[in-house]
Amino acid sequence: METPSWRGELAATLRLGWPLAAANLLQMLTYAVDVIFIGRLGEAPLAASAIVVALFGLVLWALSGLTGAVAPLIAEALGARAPALRIVRRATRMALWLAVITGALGMAACLALPALMRATGQESAIISLANEYNRVLIWSMIPMLIVNVLRTFVSALGRPLFATVITAGGIGVNALANYAFIFGNWGAPALGLAGAAVATITTGVVTALAYIVAIRLDPRLHVYHIFGNVWRPDWQRLRQIVVIGTPIGLTITAEAGIFGAAAFLMGRIGATELAAHTIALQIAALAFQVPFGIGQAATIRVGYHYGARDPVGIRRAGWSGIALGAGFMVATALAMLLAPVPLLAIYIDPFAAANAGLVVFALRFLKVAAAFQLVDGIQAVAAGALRGLQDTRVPMTIAAFAYWVPGFGTALFLGFYTPLRGTGVWIGLATGLGVAAALLLWRWARRRDLGLTVTDAPADPA
Repeated sequence: METPSWRGELAATLRLGWPLAAANLLQMLTYAVDVIFIGRLGEAPLAASAIVVALFGLVLWALSGLTGAVAPLIAEALGARAPALRIVRRATRMALWLAVITGALGMAACLALPALMRATGQESAIISLANEYNRVLIWSMIPMLIVNVLRTFVSALGRPLFATVITAGGIGVNALANYAFIFGNWGAPALGLAGAAVATITTGVVTALAYIVAIRLDPRLHVYHIFGNVWRPDWQRLRQIVVIGTPIGLTITAEAGIFGAAAFLMGRIGATELAAHTIALQIAALAFQVPFGIGQAATIRVGYHYGARDPVGIRRAGWSGIALGAGFMVATALAMLLAPVPLLAIYIDPFAAANAGLVVFALRFLKVAAAFQLVDGIQAVAAGALRGLQDTRVPMTIAAFAYWVPGFGTALFLGFYTPLRGTGVWIGLATGLGVAAALLLWRWARRRDLGLTVTDAPADPA
């Protein structure tokens, strides 16, 4: 197959990336639905759920990175243009195994939450509510990891729109289940906060079933028979996923950890700063979902050309993704600089007197967020492109260093030893993202010299 032109590669990346980005945004809306319903129970249940989701979300996100490592393996097999049915089927099957095994371990890890809360001095009433919610919520871990594997499978096989549609449907299921199980509507038991966890489990199971039905009905997907002989092991494929995916999971943990640490620093500075930080970070996180989706697409496109042993295709796929991610983040940065108040209005009333202090701090933080939008987009897509080359260990080291040495170090110094305070913490976050982006971009640009790409094909000029 002929290597796509620059225009063709940009179009292919965009076709694959926009449904994934939309699915990421819709997933955030799913979490927002939970907050809306739980908020009606009162401040204490909302606070308890936030603490639970902080730990549960971190574990789930890291394990999703681990199991999602099947993407470059599928893309490589498809790009090689050899008979790929068996390779794709076995790789996906082992990813499903890993979803169940690591999901069970993740559930066990989340059971440590009450002890963690007591060690950090949380109120006993909040601990009790959080434990009630957590003991039910953990059962959604395995279904959600299975969903992550199936989403990766359909996306790598050229059906990313399935992920968008199914995630959108999951929002409706989640809303209806929350309405039923939290408040006891339609004959369901009124479970309160635990009902929100039941709704999450229901959504995970229904979403997984939706993917199974879609795979069964789509001829292009069904031909792989990924559920056939699901009990049959392929230890080589399982090991490949673990080797590639473990650094991805650790990278996610390092990145999520720095933002969690920033919240802790903000809390030490002041409650108003922490509230402003939370809102500004939500806006930045919303914008991040687009380059994150493009990064997922870059993993698949680069992996496809990697399997085809096509260094020119690899180059075009990676740089196309980076250009798309950076271009979008330039637009979001301009929005944060030119229209920050409408963005804040998504979450709060920026004109209410009670929010005056919060708005002042949030506007300051959004100015810094605008500065790091570009580097955040670059590091997300560059990391995705490198994953397409199955290069994850060194990027993990880069992320851990960038976020926790120059990043956290700058945040700590500027936040507590200069008058910048909260703004200094955000400058620290921007510094960490900037260093990560520079190092990951350098590694991508030097991929041939570093032996990351193929050498028995036409020269790779860049």
